Amino acid sequence: MKTSTPGTEGARITALDNGLRIVTDTMTSVETVALGVWVGVGTRNEAAEINGCAHLLEHMAFKGTQRRNAREIVEEIEAVGGHLNAYTSRENTAFYAKVLKADVPLALDILSDIVQHSSIDSDELERERSVVLQEIGQALDTPDDIIFDYFQETAFPDQGLGRPVLGSAESVRRLTRDRLADYRHSHYAGGRMVLTAAGRIDHDSFADMADAAFRGMHQAVPAQAEPARYVGGEHREQRPLEQLHLVLGFPGIGYHDPDFYAESVLSTVLGGGMSSRLFQEVREKRGLAYSIYSFANFYDDGGLFGIYAGTGGDDAEELVPVLCDELLQVADRLDEEEVERAKTQLRASLLMSLESTMTRCEQAGQQLLIYGRPMTIDETIERLDAVDVSAVVRVARRLLASRPTLAALGQIERLCGYEKIVDRLAGSPTP
Repeated sequence: MKTSTPGTEGARITALDNGLRIVTDTMTSVETVALGVWVGVGTRNEAAEINGCAHLLEHMAFKGTQRRNAREIVEEIEAVGGHLNAYTSRENTAFYAKVLKADVPLALDILSDIVQHSSIDSDELERERSVVLQEIGQALDTPDDIIFDYFQETAFPDQGLGRPVLGSAESVRRLTRDRLADYRHSHYAGGRMVLTAAGRIDHDSFADMADAAFRGMHQAVPAQAEPARYVGGEHREQRPLEQLHLVLGFPGIGYHDPDFYAESVLSTVLGGGMSSRLFQEVREKRGLAYSIYSFANFYDDGGLFGIYAGTGGDDAEELVPVLCDELLQVADRLDEEEVERAKTQLRASLLMSLESTMTRCEQAGQQLLIYGRPMTIDETIERLDAVDVSAVVRVARRLLASRPTLAALGQIERLCGYEKIVDRLAGSPTP
């Protein structure tokens, strides 16, 4: 049995008896459909001993089901020119496809099959475990990638939110077939999943197909995760690299925080493009870094705000005080023109993304998991437009009131001490 409700703009929603929610976003100007299953569980739902389980299970979904072997899965979708992929994050796991409108039944059948009926074959598991271990090794050999795991772990130590999505080599080696099967049974349930489609799609026929495809899935309440406990501090690691890779940041805010859009604007003002303060001061004016930007990671009950920079070891001594001063200055002096420019950048990016079926599919799935409903574009823009200078300054001061997190990898010899950074951030900006 299905229960349908009107959605927003082109979106319509249907809920199945097992709790699975189906949302479609119809786009009559295209000939393709992006569709996906979004599961509201990720790395933060793992205990330490099974870290990496969600990611390995995502890999195993493509390694064979009761009806298809691994080769048949990819051959069937590619035979119609389609694309099939997946990813795991700290709060979600996603399986998605993009096909021509006529091939939606096939794509839905494949997605429902790999999500529900992956066989988790023991031989395939050993092969894929080896692949994931190589992926972990590659990440460790990529300093501008692994530095973010170090930053995350230092900000949220000894908890799911701070552990790497890939897991560690030790934890991945410990994962058994029974562990993966138990995790899937516990978390891959109707009440924790959203099925979305965006593009040339008819909602009623898609909902009927989904009802048949997922009818056997059991129901469960939304997964409970360990509350985020920000700690902060520092992680330093000397490596014989050409550059120093560092991330300096603070506890951010969550999706439900009223300052969500203000923090997005702050990140754009500070380091969101070539006109941003950090790019102009650090790269253009001083030549201290090739790569410099800020970011805001949002979670259900918290977040992280940070700055990444890649610099030569000799420039580290000058770079970090400049980063601190830029943070202090944005909390002290901010003009309306900067804020309006940042809001225009965000607004344009949002509107441009509406041209992509995949982006609209993903947005609908994530919004349903986070807010329980898809948001209209008008609502989003209205909230963005409501951000003013005072809101951005308030968020900047809110961030600076917290203990910072520093992660540094590479030529750390000339990097100043953590307490000096704390003291600098507690002071006043230099002229």
